[in-house]
Amino acid sequence: MQFFRGVMGGQIAGPQPSGAETIQKLCDRVASSTLLEDRRDAVRALKSLSKKYRMEVGTQAMDHLINILQTDRSDSEILGYALDTLYNIICNDEEEEQDENAQKGADDLGAQFTDKFIQDPEHITLLLTLLEEFDFHVRWPGVKLLTALLKNQGVQVQGIILVSPMGVSRLMDLLADSREVIRNDGLLLLQQLTKGNAAIQKIVAFENAFERLLDIITEEGSSDGGIVVEDCLLLLLNLLKNNSSNQNFFKEGSYIQRMKPWFEVGDDNSGWSAQKVTNLHLMLQLVRVMVSPVNSPGASASCQKSMYQCGLLQQLCTILMATGVPADILTETINTVSEVIRGSQVNQDYFASVNAPSNPPRPAIVVLLMSMVNERQPFVLRCAVLYCFQCFLYKNQKGQGEIVATLLPSTIDANSISAGQLLCGGLFSADSLSNWCAAVALAHALQDNLTQKEQLLRVQLATSLGKPPVSLLQQCTNILSQGSKVQTRVGLLMLLCTWISNCPIAVTHFLHNQENVPFLTAQISENLGEDERLVQGLCALLLGICIYYNDNSLENYTKEKLKQLIEKRIGKENFVEKLGFITKHELYSRAAQKPQPVFPSPEQMLFDHEFTKLVKELEGVITKAVHKSTEEEKKEEEVKKTLEQHDNIVTQYKELIREQDAQIQELKEQAASMASQNEQMQTTLTQQLSQIQQHKDQYNILKLKLGKENQSQPTSQGEGSQMNGLQTEELSQLREELEELRKQHSLLQTQLSDKVALISTLKSEAAQTADGPAGGSDNTELLQELEALRSQVQSQSTEITQLKTERQDLLRKAGAVSSDTVPTSDGSLDAAKMAELEGRLAAQTSETERLEEELKRLSGSRAELEQQLASSTSTVAILQTERSKLQTEVQESKKEQDDLLMLLADQDQKIHSLKQKLKDLGETVEDEDDLDARDQTDDDDEEDEDED
Repeated sequence: MQFFRGVMGGQIAGPQPSGAETIQKLCDRVASSTLLEDRRDAVRALKSLSKKYRMEVGTQAMDHLINILQTDRSDSEILGYALDTLYNIICNDEEEEQDENAQKGADDLGAQFTDKFIQDPEHITLLLTLLEEFDFHVRWPGVKLLTALLKNQGVQVQGIILVSPMGVSRLMDLLADSREVIRNDGLLLLQQLTKGNAAIQKIVAFENAFERLLDIITEEGSSDGGIVVEDCLLLLLNLLKNNSSNQNFFKEGSYIQRMKPWFEVGDDNSGWSAQKVTNLHLMLQLVRVMVSPVNSPGASASCQKSMYQCGLLQQLCTILMATGVPADILTETINTVSEVIRGSQVNQDYFASVNAPSNPPRPAIVVLLMSMVNERQPFVLRCAVLYCFQCFLYKNQKGQGEIVATLLPSTIDANSISAGQLLCGGLFSADSLSNWCAAVALAHALQDNLTQKEQLLRVQLATSLGKPPVSLLQQCTNILSQGSKVQTRVGLLMLLCTWISNCPIAVTHFLHNQENVPFLTAQISENLGEDERLVQGLCALLLGICIYYNDNSLENYTKEKLKQLIEKRIGKENFVEKLGFITKHELYSRAAQKPQPVFPSPEQMLFDHEFTKLVKELEGVITKAVHKSTEEEKKEEEVKKTLEQHDNIVTQYKELIREQDAQIQELKEQAASMASQNEQMQTTLTQQLSQIQQHKDQYNILKLKLGKENQSQPTSQGEGSQMNGLQTEELSQLREELEELRKQHSLLQTQLSDKVALISTLKSEAAQTADGPAGGSDNTELLQELEALRSQVQSQSTEITQLKTERQDLLRKAGAVSSDTVPTSDGSLDAAKMAELEGRLAAQTSETERLEEELKRLSGSRAELEQQLASSTSTVAILQTERSKLQTEVQESKKEQDDLLMLLADQDQKIHSLKQKLKDLGETVEDEDDLDARDQTDDDDEEDEDED
């Protein structure tokens, strides 16, 4: 214990050990002591020596301290001492008072110890595990140690944490710690963790970081909060900058709407604290990150829309027009509003409607332009106003027209200051920076807008009393020829190049002044110093534009004559070399990087971002145009015309194809509707056929029932003789009507049956014709007839053969008999028989010939039948139509028959009463008319029963 007292400040007699020896003994004690208290005291002693003897402690004790972290997890006090000691030897923040060389050595020492610590990735994993301990003396030193490791070797430590299971999630839990010290140091840790690592940034964002950080900002007082708000904003910038995934997540999570209260400032804006200025500056940067021009156009447009809808843009414009706002906040607010409205028509229209709180009210654009052309305003503020004006006109033809309209004679109001008046005043003022800013601003009012380029040619300026007004174009060239400052001439040349490019009318106006072309050629051909090279290059560009966009309307300055002038006075190679001076300038590449004009000093403000795009577009085509001959230009024009004609033809065909597609689509829809109608009609037809069949069945059943009833009733022929005259006439009339209806019905049924049979026959014949000849016949009846003829011919041929055989026998017998001298009666009989047989044979032969001829005739008629069959198949559709008509007629006749049957049913009772009277008189009626009447009456009774 005396040893520890000596270390902790006690007095011990004898020589004092050196620091290295003391540290060695303490390390031995840490490694060899079995008691926890001894190890704890030794680690505490190392902690006290770690700042003074950083090298020695780090070299000798690091492994022992890491071992303590692994083995003594149960004692939070020794863990805290070990973590504090490691932090002291790794961290470089305690060396602030040392000189530069000493600080550099300390940084190298911290990096060396960090490399030693992270050689084994398990050490970082162990540290992440210790951060789960809730004990303050363990968690807080662990947070500080991990932060120091990230500061020294951020990329390596980030890689280890990224692959560690739940590594980032454990660190996100620090934001939920109720102890502000740990939470605030956790913010610093996450700042270091998310620097330059998109994967970790995404994980942190999806661990609900946005919600937690915005809650902390609100709890700490938003812009009026302290340094904790600043740390939260820095972490948000790390998560959102150049990370499109997190930006989209931030927008979709409706976090943009939560930014609006940050920018609510009161009327009294005096006495802002430095922390509030810093916080508000970071908040504005956060808004700019979401709508930065480097983002994808779609993402920026959606964020711009959200900012307008939630009122954030309106709040920024309020700050813009407020009084007492610090200059740097005002400058950053102008830059922020610029990017929120850039390329968004809705936001640009709103900004155009904003008025400054002055008497009388003036548009915000006019107030800002007044600051831009005022040389007493800060340089950064003037640059911000120029950027705001450029963003207001970016892809905004409506705004461009409004600005140019303020310059036209018909719209000038002498009682108010307009944007056009301010731009003209700045363009011709004595301040070169105002000249440049006004020229660039006016060029943006003409960017990609042919209409406004032509309208600006109408602008007339009154230079002095008693002299006629001159055009704005002429005044610009006059100032150029007077030899003003380089910055002024560069601005005017950029304005002229933008103005006349892609505008042949403006080129004609420019060439109409006889002094312009000689001035340009003189400027290009001279050998001037380095400062004038840029002016020479811009003059070459302007002359090249006059050649490229020349419509040859001026005889003295056609394309060919201008090229000859260049070749004689300048030389083509020299011209191209001077043209290349623009892109070779050191400030050209800086301006081409981003739209915002950011310059270290006013003297370096020479190039505009949009103008660099124009130079890149025109440099190559101007070089080709200068080197081309007249024949090549003619060929090129012919090719252009051919291409235009081809494009017109292609366009016409495209339109024709679109029309045909529309027609095809319409026909498809009609076909689909007709198909559906056909299906409905088929369904209806099937239903009607089934109903007809049901009525037929019912009619047959009723007929059978009436027949049975008629058999049981007595009949007599004399029944009708007893009727009076009126009843007999009525009965006869009814019988005649009934008989006529029966005949009509039978006729219709016969016609219908014949038509159905004919259609069936034609269908079968068509099917046989489609299948082709199978047994040498195309028709069943024709086959049967031919087979019968063949069998008849065969039988007759057999009979003929037999007869021929008998004839031969008889001839032999006749020859034998003829040798006798005395004829007998038998010989005469045989001769007669032979004659008879010969007659029969001749008849059979003639019959055979007739049958063969008939067979030939039938074969000929077969072809005719085939033709008839082909024609009959074409009439099937017509017959089907007739069939449907006949079915309709049958239905109508059935309806009429039903009506007549109903009438007959009414007469049924009368007939029965008359029959009864005849029976009573003893008369009988046996004629067929009476029987038919009774059958019809029975049928009517069955119909009535069915209807009941």
